[in-house]
Amino acid sequence: MEMGSALIFLGTGSSGSVPSLSCLINPSDTPCPVCTQSLSLPPHSNPNYRCNTSLLIKYYSQTDATHKYILIDVGKTFREAVLRWFVHHRIPRVDSIVLTHDHADAILGLDDIRAVQPFSPTNDIDPTPVYLSQRSMDSLEKVFPYLVQKRQKEGQEIRRVSQFCWNIIAEDCNQPFFASGLKLIPLPVMHGEDYICLGFLFGNRDRVAYISDVSRIPASTEYVISKSGAGQLDLLILDSLKKTGSHNVHFCLPQALETVKRLCPKQTLLIGMTHEFDYYKDNDFLMEWSRSNELRKKNLSDSWNTIIIQMNIIIGWERTMGESKVFGRDV
Repeated sequence: MEMGSALIFLGTGSSGSVPSLSCLINPSDTPCPVCTQSLSLPPHSNPNYRCNTSLLIKYYSQTDATHKYILIDVGKTFREAVLRWFVHHRIPRVDSIVLTHDHADAILGLDDIRAVQPFSPTNDIDPTPVYLSQRSMDSLEKVFPYLVQKRQKEGQEIRRVSQFCWNIIAEDCNQPFFASGLKLIPLPVMHGEDYICLGFLFGNRDRVAYISDVSRIPASTEYVISKSGAGQLDLLILDSLKKTGSHNVHFCLPQALETVKRLCPKQTLLIGMTHEFDYYKDNDFLMEWSRSNELRKKNLSDSWNTIIIQMNIIIGWERTMGESKVFGRDV
C-alpha cells in the first residue's frame, strides 16, 4: 500500500461469526475453548472474537493529499464492527463500498451505512458509490428495494435511509475499476460451482489480493495473481473456513495451503474462519508449516540464482496493518 495507507480488518470470521451461537447454547455440550475464550475477553483485545469478513482500506490519495476509506463488504455484523474499530481508529466516514457478492454476510449491513453518512432531514446528501456485479445488483433490488429506488414516489413519506450510487462492475480480470481513486482489479472465483464471487487485486507499491469466499480459483484468475502474471504478491488474504477436509463452497485449510504453495506470496493472512481455529495455537502450527515448506524459485533479475522464499502464513486478526508494519506481524 502507498505511504500513509493501511488495511483495517473489520471482520475475519465466517458468516456465523465467532463465538458460535450453536456452540454456546447447546445444553448437551460444553462450549469449545475458542468460544469460551471469545466471551472471556473484551472483543477489541481478543483475536478469537470474529465478525463477518470485511476489510476497510485506508487509502492515501496523492491527487488531493487526503485519506479515502474504501469498504469491502458490509455484512450482518457491520454495526458492531463500527463500534469496535471505526471509533478506535477514528474513521470518520465511508467514501466508497465494494461488494464481493450478494450473500447476507456481505450485504445485510447496507442499511446501517446511513449511520456513517451525513445527516439530512430530506436525504439530500451525496450518495456513497457502491461497486458490485450485475448479479449482486439484481439481488439487492429484491432485498433492499428502498435502497435502490431511483426517485421518491409522489405522496411517499421521507424516511432516512442509506443513500447509494450503484455502479456495475464486470466479473472480468481485464476490466479494472476505480473506487475513490484506488484501482481495483476484479478476481472472479467460484463460491460453489454455480456461483461467481469476486475477489480484488489492488495496490501499486505493495500488491494485495483479497479473496474472501472461494471454493475454486479459475486458471485465468490464478494467472493474474501469480508470479508469472503480474508478479509476486506482497499479501494474499484468503478464505479458510475449516481446519480439515474440504467444503463445497469454501476453501478449508488444506486447499488454502495448496494455493499458497502455488502462488508463493510474500505473506498470507487467513480469514473467514469458524470456531475451529484458535488464533494462538494454530498460528504456531502455521509458522512451523511455513518454515518446513520453504520454496525455491528462479530469480530472473538475479542471473537465475536460486533464492529461498519464506512463506509466512498466519490467521488474520481484526486489527490494522499500516505502511510501517511488516505484513502480518501485528494482525
